Amino acid sequence: MTLPPRVDLLGVPLSATSYADVLELIDTPPVGERARTLAFCNVHSVMTARGDETLRTALRELDVTTTDGMPLVWALRRLGVPDQERVYGPDLMEMALPHGVDRGWRHYFYGAAPETLEKLLANVRASVPGIDIVGSHSPPYRALSEQEEEERLAEIRDSGATHVWVGLGMPKQELFVHRVADRLPGQTLLAVGAAFDMHAGVVSQAPDWIQDKGLEWAYRWAQEPRRLTSRYLVNNPMFLLLLALQLLRSRLGGHEPTMGSTR
Repeated sequence: MTLPPRVDLLGVPLSATSYADVLELIDTPPVGERARTLAFCNVHSVMTARGDETLRTALRELDVTTTDGMPLVWALRRLGVPDQERVYGPDLMEMALPHGVDRGWRHYFYGAAPETLEKLLANVRASVPGIDIVGSHSPPYRALSEQEEEERLAEIRDSGATHVWVGLGMPKQELFVHRVADRLPGQTLLAVGAAFDMHAGVVSQAPDWIQDKGLEWAYRWAQEPRRLTSRYLVNNPMFLLLLALQLLRSRLGGHEPTMGSTR
């Protein structure tokens, strides 16, 4: 299946896609010798990738990098994709789990603290009757040794999972998905970040009207000020400045941003 085209935003390629297109894509088993890989990007993802070449390479080589945050949606609309919509990791996960019940999807959940993962699995089983969960694991916060990682990947392969949901936090989850793609052929890997915490009920999700106005960052900031203050006070203003400069260069150059696959 053809991957969605992508638009360069501050050096990071973002997919011009929709919930419907992503669901259709992940409904088709990947072919070849590597997994299908998806990540859900926000301003923090883009700004972190600007200063981290390894992450930037990973995002460039993933199959799909969606506009998880409204500021990225607005940016792509200004960059030549007028109908771009938000493709938010927690909402995509909420849509995809029941979508896959009658399609034979088998799910593996990788990430989060043990208590959070336990709550997530309980909530998913309660809200999605008939879901086939074939495995889960809460990895330690430290880096795994090569042997430990290979043992875990062997478990995922042996589980028969078709869809592996990864919630390790950004950038750890994106780097993991990128690193192991060629060792999990035939599977779809989705780096969904905060979706684990939200669907476990550990972190509350902003009301729709706050999300639509692009103010979800303020809602989360109010919940976790100590952890998020430096991120939002630095990243958000710098993102707006750099976006303005990219738009200005585009206008002065007299051309629209190039859309196309980066893989």
